[in-house]
Amino acid sequence: MNDPHLWWEGTATGMNLFVRVVPGAKKSEIAAITAEYVRIRLHAQAVEGQANAELLRFIAQWCNVRKSAVSLVNGEHARLKKVAIDGLYCPPDTTMF
Repeated sequence: MNDPHLWWEGTATGMNLFVRVVPGAKKSEIAAITAEYVRIRLHAQAVEGQANAELLRFIAQWCNVRKSAVSLVNGEHARLKKVAIDGLYCPPDTTMF
């Protein structure tokens, strides 16, 4: 369990990110990166898919990929989610944390 990269995993087409979302924030931002997940505050409410849509938009912007390359694998109604990013084979820059 000492693997520092448990918050992401490589796949055949790119990578998966494990995220924990906190909806209803003032702005969308990455709050922290832990061993297990990336905590992301979202400027959207968890109503009618608004938070999920904002999450996918935010991750696409953070990873500098097309929005269509980002998809929700599981966790549609949960705070812990798995997000697939096609075409990205290593995590985005995390030096800002």
